[in-house]
Amino acid sequence: MGDTMRQLVRAASHARELRRRKPPPIRVESGAHQRPTVYYLAPDLATPSGGVRNIYRHVDALNALGIDAAVMHTKAGFRCGWFPHHTRTVAAAEVTVRGSDILVIPEWYSLHQLPRGPRKVVFNQGVYHTFDYVPFEGTAAGAPYAAVPDLVALLAVSEDNEALLRYTFPAIPVHRCRPVVDSKVFHPRVGAPGRRVAFLLNRRAAEREHLLHMLRARGVLDGWELVPIEGRSETEAAALMRECAIFFSFSDREGFGLPPAEAMASGCYVVGFSGLGGREFFDPEHCSPVAENDLLAFAGAAEAAMTAFAHDPEEIVKAGRVASERILARYSDDGLRDDLLACYGQLL
Repeated sequence: MGDTMRQLVRAASHARELRRRKPPPIRVESGAHQRPTVYYLAPDLATPSGGVRNIYRHVDALNALGIDAAVMHTKAGFRCGWFPHHTRTVAAAEVTVRGSDILVIPEWYSLHQLPRGPRKVVFNQGVYHTFDYVPFEGTAAGAPYAAVPDLVALLAVSEDNEALLRYTFPAIPVHRCRPVVDSKVFHPRVGAPGRRVAFLLNRRAAEREHLLHMLRARGVLDGWELVPIEGRSETEAAALMRECAIFFSFSDREGFGLPPAEAMASGCYVVGFSGLGGREFFDPEHCSPVAENDLLAFAGAAEAAMTAFAHDPEEIVKAGRVASERILARYSDDGLRDDLLACYGQLL
């Protein structure tokens, strides 16, 4: 009876999640616009999401390049309010998408429910979740993209994710468009930060608790303040990280992993998991990357960094500032515009 109930609960949870991932009805007409529009479909999320933030940035950058673009939400009048923006947004019911337009869909949606007609690009910001809710039995080779009509390209956000998509789907063009870390929001403080450690609460909760117990048992946390970050706006999160000497990264199978990149930009010395997608910026010259799931190595690296800061803060502060310079130089608005131009210059 217990197994039957668990199966029913799992099935109900699965059904609820698939309903959440259903794209809104999109009105489609044949024909072409003189100026095609790029529509980025986005979930109506009122809480911070790095993936949705990236979508808004893409639309802003495309419009700045002279390419008409808009974020398409489900609810009329919905706009993300947890970061400042003037991004063009529309509701799905308010527009008609034509054949010359491009519909960009996050991998999160149930892709087989998309309408035929306009060209489509799947914006995959988390390749390690590509096959969530896609059973191996009963689906065609190349799922879930085999079921997407008029698919012309895939977008990725990191070198790691781009390589995985190219390997798995060799017949579909793949483009990488790097994320942006906003230097106006994320930047180091003047002077040395205090003995504070920041981390997110929405990643690897079990490993986080295990690690903190290990460090407390050894007395490593004595004299340090823990600064958990959850449900904060970009500006609030940046302000908190600026006051912290160290950031613990619990990234887990990430598309890119914005939080540790933003922590580096804020001047933190980052210790922990790259989440695979973040390997391109976890440079051991200015942070302490740890092998996935190796909590003993994580604890050792955290203790070493915290001890070093206690004895000579300048060494850790300097490494954090070098990391900040490199992150802000590499993940800039100009870089994103270059990537988008390379992608949409071909598609349009």
